[in-house]
Parts: sequence; C-alpha cells; structure tokens
Amino acid sequence: MSHILNVTALGISRDGSKILDGITWSVRKGEHWVMLGANGSGKTSLLSALTGYLTPTTGEVEVLGQRYGASDWRELRRAIGIVSSTVRQMMHDDEPALRSVISGKFAMIDFWGKSSAADRARAMRILRQVECTHLADRPWRVLSQGERQRILIGRALMARPRLLILDEPCAGLDPVSREHFLTFIQRLGARRNSPALILVTHHVEEIMPVFSHVLLLKRGRVLAMGARDGVLGSRQLGETFGAKVTLRRVGGRYQLGIRASGRAVC
Repeated sequence: MSHILNVTALGISRDGSKILDGITWSVRKGEHWVMLGANGSGKTSLLSALTGYLTPTTGEVEVLGQRYGASDWRELRRAIGIVSSTVRQMMHDDEPALRSVISGKFAMIDFWGKSSAADRARAMRILRQVECTHLADRPWRVLSQGERQRILIGRALMARPRLLILDEPCAGLDPVSREHFLTFIQRLGARRNSPALILVTHHVEEIMPVFSHVLLLKRGRVLAMGARDGVLGSRQLGETFGAKVTLRRVGGRYQLGIRASGRAVC
C-alpha cells in the first residue's frame, strides 16, 4: 500500500467557528513531510484528528486504508507514533530509559507490567538505533532534553509505527543540542526502513534535507502543499506567516529573514 495517510475534506467546527476547513492531504510511503503554520493555523487540531483524539465535523481520516470511526481506533493509533511535549511531561521521573522504550509497545505511560526478554531485546536494539544504548538504566529525571526526545522516538518506534509525528521536537533545546538532534533526525529519515515522518514546526531552520514535502497551513486551510522545492519560497512563507520575508537556502538548510524598513533581518 503506497498511502500511509489519507485526509479527505476534513473539517472541524466548535461553537460555530471553523477550526479546520476542507483539509485534503495524503502521505505516501517514502515521503517525509514538514507541517508549517503560524500559531492558530490549525496544526494542533489537525494532529489531534490524525491520531483520533478529535472527532471531525466533516470529512474522513484514513490510516493504512482503515478509516477512523469505522475501524478500531486503538489499533490505528498504534500505526502512528507521536513525539510531543504532552507525552514528555507525562513521563515518570524514576522510569529508566529502557522501560520507557518498552512502554511504547503497550501505549502506556509509567509502565508497570512485566516485560518479556524479547521486549527487552527489541528495546535495546531500538536504543541502539536512536543512539542511546548508554542511557538504558538512567532514569528520566536525569536525561537532557535532547536525550528525552530520542528516548520518546525510541518509545514510538517500539510499536512499529508506519508514521511518526514529531510535534515541535526542538522546543526547549539549546542551539547545539538542536543541531545534534536534527542531524539524528536526518539519519533516522534516511534509513531504508524508516517510518514516514511528519515534522511540525514554526522554524524553517529545522527542515533537514531528508524532508521531501511541505504542507503550509493558514487559518485552518491548506495554503500550499507538495514537493518541498516547489512549495518553500519567500512569497508562500510570507503569506503563511503574514509578513514580508526572505527565504534563503544555505548548504541544504534554510534561513528566514524578516523584511523591515526595506532590509531583511535574520
């Protein structure tokens, strides 16, 4: 199956206001997407609909050919891994990294069950994949923000997701930690068996070369979407963020400047 995700004419209304309006979008196997939009553009609501936590008013969401509302939502959620600040804040301070990764198989925070030898072996392989084997026995409270993000990715991978959503994963990271983490994401996405990635961000500087497609949201609607090089441009981003901007590409990465008094300010 080439389609991982299909969103068709998705609309969400609350108290008479349209939060999302006619979103149609698909993610295919082998694609890695960036979702960009200003605050209030609908990114969070769209993510909640994709993971079955917010019921659409109109339209449909399909994951691997199965439609939310007509299939077991719990099973569909297992096909979508998510790394977000909400999950990060719920982790137990004393839980070792290895157990945190194992808990992803059961979609359980503060996992208290007995893990099998096979689960522990798989979790160690995943820790190796996210380059964190040395953290296996360290409790959550002593991990750095960057280490926590990698452990959460490992936790998501434990359920063998076909789609991995990274919801502003660089929030709270210092510049050096952010670059280390983004380089790791580049390696993860470039692997042959990588799940499809969706990076949700405000910052074009976080768009690594591995991301092939871009979705631009504005006021609950799709402003533009498609292959990265055809969508990312000064005009499109200026409309997305409601400002005059200049987009530059340097060494495969992007920089955004704000035009003020006729000059671009980075």
